[in-house]
Amino acid sequence: MPTLFRLLVTLGILAGLGYAGMFALATFVTPQQREMSVSIPAERLNR
Repeated sequence: MPTLFRLLVTLGILAGLGYAGMFALATFVTPQQREMSVSIPAERLNR
């Protein structure tokens, strides 16, 4: 039973660290806005 408890605690800590990392990225990183253009070949438009 102690090994199961240790496994669950370890998985919980790893999940918490992953969640904290995603939260930090979503909060502190601001994406840069820029224009985007994609050229489409004429063959794909006129089928």
